[in-house]
Amino acid sequence: MSVIILERIAVMTVSKQQGEIERLENEFWKSMMDGAPEVATAMLTEPAVMVSGHGTNKFDHAAYTRMAKDGRYKLTAYEISGMDVVFPRDDVAVASYHVNQKFEQNGKPIEMEVYDTSTWVKLDDQWRCVMHTESAATPAH
Repeated sequence: MSVIILERIAVMTVSKQQGEIERLENEFWKSMMDGAPEVATAMLTEPAVMVSGHGTNKFDHAAYTRMAKDGRYKLTAYEISGMDVVFPRDDVAVASYHVNQKFEQNGKPIEMEVYDTSTWVKLDDQWRCVMHTESAATPAH
C-alpha cells in the first residue's frame, strides 16, 4: 500500500514540475514577443548556450539583452505543440517541443517550423535554462 502512495506522490510531483517547465517555456517565448529581455534573463543561467542552424552561441545576460533588442529580428507569433518534459534528475529537466514561429527579419515576414529543446537546471530552488537548441523541421516528401 505504501509503495502505491509513494508512486502517486512521485507522479504528482513530476506532473507539477512538468507544468512548471511548460509555463517557463511559454513565459520565455512571450518575453521575446513582448520585447522584455529582463524577463528572459531572469530565467537563464550565466552563461547560457544556444545551438541552431546558425551555429553555437554562448552568451551572458548582457549579450542576450543585446540580441533580444536587435531590431532586425522581431518575433510576431508562435505556437508551441507536443511538449514533453523529462527529468533525468530531480534538478534537471529537458523540454522538447514543436514550434510554428512567425517573425520579421529586416521587416520581411518569415514563418518557420522548428523543433526545440531546452535544458533547465534547478539552482537555489529556481529553474534556469542553461541550453536551448532549435532545429528546422524538414517538409515531408
